[in-house]
Amino acid sequence: MANPTVIEAQQWAFSCFKAVTNKSIEDVGQLPEVIMSDLFGWSRTKLLLSLRDTLTTTQWTAYQQAVNRIVAGEPEQYVVGKATFYGRPFQVTPAVLIPRPETEELIDWVLSDWGKVSLKRVLDIGTGSGALAITLALERPQWQLTATDISAAAVAVAQHNALALNTKLNWGVGDLFTPVNEQSFDLVISNPPYISQREQSLMDESVLNYEPHEALFAAHDGLAIYERIAAQLVDHLSPNGAAYFEIGFAQGPAVVALMKNAIPQADVSLKQDVTGHDRMIRVRL
Repeated sequence: MANPTVIEAQQWAFSCFKAVTNKSIEDVGQLPEVIMSDLFGWSRTKLLLSLRDTLTTTQWTAYQQAVNRIVAGEPEQYVVGKATFYGRPFQVTPAVLIPRPETEELIDWVLSDWGKVSLKRVLDIGTGSGALAITLALERPQWQLTATDISAAAVAVAQHNALALNTKLNWGVGDLFTPVNEQSFDLVISNPPYISQREQSLMDESVLNYEPHEALFAAHDGLAIYERIAAQLVDHLSPNGAAYFEIGFAQGPAVVALMKNAIPQADVSLKQDVTGHDRMIRVRL
């Protein structure tokens, strides 16, 4: 059988997704095009101009393999090896979580609070792909960013992303504040593991089967990492410093309470995301 054209390959992919998911064309959306663009590094314009071109055997084989993996349940971002965060491409591997759009709101809150102020020393705990730290470094080039993670494999991915996006950060491998010893920072930001093991039945299978569990789950109903951070936070925040955390949608009151108990002098604020769910905490000295 001859290799298909670009549009024929996309139609084949759509039929594969439709057969498995039984979703409408609106639900499947632009996924066949997105996969092809990401896989081949094509722009939207290149894709449109190539619709009648015949795929090479190498391209067609790679596209079929990618579609089949996604049909089997693997996240598209892992299949093509990248995800978009704050309008920028980030490499992702199974060593790191896939950056989520709601986490962009944590970036927005920090940038809104601090504007284009002078040099700030910022620490990102549990950096994963580096999405938070690298984005802040690019949005505020005058800030000094340090990013840490307990996983050396995750830090390697983040370092790759920093190099690809032409920005420099300080890096550390270790648990929470361990890599930065007694250093203090003006800002601390983190999207730590916060899911309770009891919530597994509510989670998407693709997340459970493919994303790193050490970056998803925490003990004590998902609060364990917040508790450990809260116990050490004052020692690593400069006067008038602030810390920002993503939280689970049902954890707002609990995280606010534990932060207030650990740091009575702090102002602790809870912020909802665009969908109206509790999503972020700010702890300000």
